[in-house]
Amino acid sequence: MMKCGFADSKTAIWKMALPGLSCASLLDSLPLIMSDHFGWYSRDYLPHFDRPGLLQAITFRLAEALPAEVLARWKLELAHETDTVRDLETRRRIEAWIDAGHGACHLRDPRIARLVENALLHFDGQRYRLLAWVIMPNHIHVLIETREDWPMSRLIRSWKTWTSRHANATLGLTGAFWQREYHDRFIRDADHYAAVTHYIENNPVKARLCARAEDWPWSSASSKRRD
Repeated sequence: MMKCGFADSKTAIWKMALPGLSCASLLDSLPLIMSDHFGWYSRDYLPHFDRPGLLQAITFRLAEALPAEVLARWKLELAHETDTVRDLETRRRIEAWIDAGHGACHLRDPRIARLVENALLHFDGQRYRLLAWVIMPNHIHVLIETREDWPMSRLIRSWKTWTSRHANATLGLTGAFWQREYHDRFIRDADHYAAVTHYIENNPVKARLCARAEDWPWSSASSKRRD
């Protein structure tokens, strides 16, 4: 008989993501969770978790924002740390690196920022519910509620495909515009929702791009002021 001690980290997160399920019910639900729209999957090196109705904080970056060799160097430097310390420190380094504005920073161009924001807003209320967003010079933070028939990976692929085509045409460029991977984290509770929304809308302030969140033109904070 299988015991359920949630020693496996993914099983523990399934338990968090599907509150109210007993241990037996959770195990019975695994085939459903692992369907196309539900559950864990991985692309490259990052794990992702998806199901309809989740609130998801998503980050994706321009192709040149964080070189692979930088990540590889950090991996070596942190190899002796525990998994928890390594993950936290890697996340901290990534945030500091991209907020410093490395790479081409095409999203600083108002034409590109506008077309990306329009892409995010276009299917709001249909394919997803857009709750918060910010378009930084070399990356994007988005908070959405996912919906049936539109898995998160499909949404992100549609955003990237449309915006990369039009951004490259506008800038006279070819090749990859976005990095292939993205980072996502589902929202656990109301406190987590408030913290993530504050982080997203205040990212330009943290990066010293403006004094107040509402002063950054390409964000939900600015949109609230315009409304």
